[in-house]
Amino acid sequence: MLSYRHSFHAGNFADVIKHVVIVEILEYLSKKDKAFEYIDSHAGAGLFSLQSDHAEKLHEYTNGIGKLNAQDWPELALYFEIINSFNETGSFVYYPGSPLIARHFLRSQDRAWLYELHPTDFDLLKSNIGSDRQIRVKQEDGYKGLLSLLPPLSRRGLVLIDPPYEVKTDYQQVVNTVVLAHKKFSTGTYAIWYPVVDRSRIDQLEKNFIDSGIKNIQRFELAIAPDSHASGMTSSGMIVINPPWTLMKKMNQLLPKLVARLADDKDAYFKCDVLVGE
Repeated sequence: MLSYRHSFHAGNFADVIKHVVIVEILEYLSKKDKAFEYIDSHAGAGLFSLQSDHAEKLHEYTNGIGKLNAQDWPELALYFEIINSFNETGSFVYYPGSPLIARHFLRSQDRAWLYELHPTDFDLLKSNIGSDRQIRVKQEDGYKGLLSLLPPLSRRGLVLIDPPYEVKTDYQQVVNTVVLAHKKFSTGTYAIWYPVVDRSRIDQLEKNFIDSGIKNIQRFELAIAPDSHASGMTSSGMIVINPPWTLMKKMNQLLPKLVARLADDKDAYFKCDVLVGE
């Protein structure tokens, strides 16, 4: 199925937590001179207009990036610096997806690999990336694609896996792919995004990771409302394997503030914990 278009959801609360985590990981990787690879299994279009018909249809950004401003969030200065680089007026007109956020961190020695199957988003992604020789854009299955690249020559890198989960088998395929990838590249950092629409699926996803034999797994989740089968996506999170040592402290400080700012429900919550220790 290729019906999902992230342009309807760009800049929502799920994007905020996903991209805050990605920025922290990539900033950490770029502190060392040694090269790293960035692999994005479901890259999307790369850049989104918050004034497009798609974005205006659901207005999801108004409950995400639209509720935040840089002055109130000094701990997110780099995140806002990246967003503002696409917005000359100082207002949020464009919101970058993970590929263009990642490009901000690429140095001459680093490379990125972006996979996107949707034909329209693939064309948009190619256009938004332009002729950047450090970045390869491929219209291929991202699960298979990332496995074909591992292990990278640098032995350092971030693998982002954030499928739309419009196919139920995606939940198990994510786990299967990460297990195979980890066997080939055990020192890499893996960031897996997930939506909470049906909590039982996420419980199973987490159990499968816990039972996988992989060590050093952390979980970060932001809920704007209690779990509900009737309310669509009520929370969203990131499972991170081999996280930088800075990530847990950063998210422990940040998530309570994000819940207070983005959630309208008094029973909103966050999770910031270790699923599997080192």
